[in-house]
Amino acid sequence: MDLLAAAPVDVWRWQPHPEVWVLVASLVGLYAYAVVVIGPKAVPAGQRPVSRRQLAAFAAGVAVLWLASDFPLHDIAEERLFSAHMAQHLLLTLIMPPLFLLATPRWLADLILGRGRVRRAVRFLARPVAAGIAYNALVLVTHWPAVVNGAVENASLHYGLHLLVVTSALLMWTPVCGPVEEWRISLPAQMVYLFLMSVVPTVPGAWLTFASNPLYDVYDTPFRMWGISAVDDQQAAGLLMKLGGGGFLWAVITGLFFTWAGRHEEAQRSGRTVVERDVLTWETVQEEFARSEPVPEPVPKRDD
Repeated sequence: MDLLAAAPVDVWRWQPHPEVWVLVASLVGLYAYAVVVIGPKAVPAGQRPVSRRQLAAFAAGVAVLWLASDFPLHDIAEERLFSAHMAQHLLLTLIMPPLFLLATPRWLADLILGRGRVRRAVRFLARPVAAGIAYNALVLVTHWPAVVNGAVENASLHYGLHLLVVTSALLMWTPVCGPVEEWRISLPAQMVYLFLMSVVPTVPGAWLTFASNPLYDVYDTPFRMWGISAVDDQQAAGLLMKLGGGGFLWAVITGLFFTWAGRHEEAQRSGRTVVERDVLTWETVQEEFARSEPVPEPVPKRDD
C-alpha cells in the first residue's frame, strides 16, 4: 500500500468541474439579463444601465472566480498543496468580492436588497465592526487544522465554508466599495479599516510560517508535488497570507491615500471645502446635477 501511495501521480490530468461551469454560466446569464432586460426600465431614458468600468469589473470578477474554482488550481489546492489552497482563498476573499461589488450598479443593488428585512439585515451585517469581526473570525476558523482536514474530506463542508467565506468577504468590502454609496465610510476611515483587516490574518500567517511540523494531515501525503515538503508548503502558505494578502490590502490603502490627498489638493487650489465622505464629493454633486432634468416652472393661473 505504501508503494502504491508513493507512486507518481499525474497532477495535470484534466478533471472536469461542471458545477463550476454552471455557476459561472448562471452568473453571466443573470447579469446579462439584468443589464439588457431590467436595466433599461430601471434607469432614466437615455442613460446606460451599466458603465464600461462596471462591465470590465464583472468580467474580471468572473475570470477570478473561474480561475480559483476550476482545474487546475482547485484540484491542486484540494489534493496537493496547502499554499495553492491559500492562493485560492486570497483570490476568493480579496480579489473577487470587490470586483463584483464594483460591477453592481445601484439600481441592481436596490432590486436585490429590496426595501424590507433583507435590506435591514444586510445593512447591519455590512457595518464595519460587524463585517470586520465576522470576516476575521472566519479567517481564523477556516485555518484551524480540524476544520481544514474536515473540509478537504467532506465536500458539503468544503462548499459550505467557501460560501460563508465569500459572503463574509462581500460584507467586509461593502463599506469600501459597495454599490450603496451611503453605506460606504469616508476615505480616511476606509484606510484605517483596511489596515485593521490586514492585522488579524498575520496571526495564522505567522503560525503557519514558523511551524516546524506539518499541521494539516490531509496535505501530509507521500507524493510531494514539485518535491515541496509539507512543512515548506505550509510555510509558503503562511508567507503568502502575510505578504500577499497584506501587501494587496496595503496597495489598496496606498491608492485610497493618494485619492484622498489629490481630492484635498484639488479642493485647495479651487478654494472649495472638501467633504470627507466619499458619497458627498463635488464630483458626485456635479454628476447628479448633470443627470437631473430641469424641473419645469409652474404655469401661473389665468384669471377668467
